[in-house]
Amino acid sequence: MINIGLLIIRLVIGIPFMGHGAQKLFGWFGGYGLKGTGGWMDSIGMKPGVTMALLAGLAEFVGGLLFALGFLTPLAGILIAATMVVAIAKVHGPNGFWSTQNGYEYNLTLLVVAIGIALTGPGHFALDAFLF
Repeated sequence: MINIGLLIIRLVIGIPFMGHGAQKLFGWFGGYGLKGTGGWMDSIGMKPGVTMALLAGLAEFVGGLLFALGFLTPLAGILIAATMVVAIAKVHGPNGFWSTQNGYEYNLTLLVVAIGIALTGPGHFALDAFLF
């Protein structure tokens, strides 16, 4: 049952991260693409904005894909955690803890789950288990 639980966690965290990356990279799922996201990143002091949007989008998309597949899981966890550290530092941190005030509660939860899975491993239903 532990392995099924780890699979569920990886899929529920990894697939939405891929979606967030696709919003930034391609404008899918109601996103603004690189240009729109880059403009917003410029506006909050993350310059050059388009480059920062590209890096964030790649980290989210690739990190989410690797996390969902359970492939190179420590790297996937680092990519997801890094994007959440930046989100906390640049966007949500000043708003306090609670997500109801646009705080960092949810970002911290995602960060901890990603690091937890990276440290404990992805379980048996993962590419890492088959390949390494």
